[in-house]
Amino acid sequence: MAKTQDFTKMMQDMLSNFPVDGSKMQDAFKTQSALGEKMTKVALEAAEKSAEISSTWTKATIAKVGDLAKKKEEPADYAKAMTDFASAAAEMAAEHMAAFAEVAKKVQMETVELMMAAGKDFSEDATAAVKKATDDVQTAAKKATSAAAAK
Repeated sequence: MAKTQDFTKMMQDMLSNFPVDGSKMQDAFKTQSALGEKMTKVALEAAEKSAEISSTWTKATIAKVGDLAKKKEEPADYAKAMTDFASAAAEMAAEHMAAFAEVAKKVQMETVELMMAAGKDFSEDATAAVKKATDDVQTAAKKATSAAAAK
């Protein structure tokens, strides 16, 4: 019966021959993880604030519906109660939509700030990695040239 060849050793040998700086990969991973953590914090704060706004709006609406449902003495009072409810509902909608807009604006500003900072970090990391790779290639080329000249 044929045995399946184990490519583990071959892959390890192949990858070990690539001039890759593992610390740069770790740094990139750490930077990405930090960005993910900060973005998650922004999203969770926005979700919490949005839930608070929704809860406040719901409670206020329920209170207004309670006023609307109360027994009235005159038929005209029912029309006035409906008008008052509609007016209050429109006012609450405007207030709460403005509050949601403020949350969205804050999220947008914080996201842009994080992305700008992350872009700067990634740019610095990439510049350092390219410089190191260039230095490594130059060193290897010098060694190869010296070895060829010595022969």
